[in-house]
Amino acid sequence: MSWVEPGAGRRIIDLTVELAESLPCSWPTHLPYQHHVYNYYADVGGRDPRSARLGAYQTRWLAIDEHTGTHLDAPAHFIPEPDSGLPNAAGAGTVTVEQLPLEGLFGAAVVIDVRHLREGPVQDGVSPAITPATIEAFEAEHGRLEPSEIVLFRSDWADLYGPGADGDAYGRAPVVEGKGPGWPAPDAAAIEMLDQRGIVTLGTEAPSVGATEDGAPAHLAGLGRRMIFIEGLTGLRELPTRGATFLMLPLKIKNGTGAPGRAIAFVS
Repeated sequence: MSWVEPGAGRRIIDLTVELAESLPCSWPTHLPYQHHVYNYYADVGGRDPRSARLGAYQTRWLAIDEHTGTHLDAPAHFIPEPDSGLPNAAGAGTVTVEQLPLEGLFGAAVVIDVRHLREGPVQDGVSPAITPATIEAFEAEHGRLEPSEIVLFRSDWADLYGPGADGDAYGRAPVVEGKGPGWPAPDAAAIEMLDQRGIVTLGTEAPSVGATEDGAPAHLAGLGRRMIFIEGLTGLRELPTRGATFLMLPLKIKNGTGAPGRAIAFVS
């Protein structure tokens, strides 16, 4: 979805997936997304439970995991607090959603096309790896990544985001059932290279930056370095390789390990 910003000559591209109970917006082993009527305009009657017991207006309640739909991961998602005594504990474990610097969520976007990784030999339930060589090949053609650029991996994986069984290939089939290929995902070495380039924020059209078969290595490598991961994006095909401005505004959840939000891009 896109629209033109009045008077500015720029398009605003919506990079956010819709949330609905019929869509694969929750991680397949987490709390399912729920959205139901709490109060309605009038008493409907019969088997329909909707009523106006609080007045003639409608409001709905949500049950939602922090990591639902288009969302971000804060370092605390995988990094325990330093005094916890747990494996991988570090100072980054104190960084939760409400503490994230907004500067890391707004900036110049660079889109790295990794669709070709889906065309090679693939294995069910396993992600083809985005490696340092993938990033070096991109830089050889488009120039070196610059500090503070927001790196977005385009895989067109969001094309699989559909209702009911049609959406199983997006997450449930490869993650839970081991059926079908996994999404392209950066390995730990690629994450480390991005950090060395000064990249703070990276995003993906897949439900996770981590690999389908094991998301921990990428998350530990990135979140342990206080990076921000944005997952569940869509529509990156509408962005140029460079030249777009990216913005993600998450819900400000105190002590949150992640938060859904609205991701957009401005394109001239």
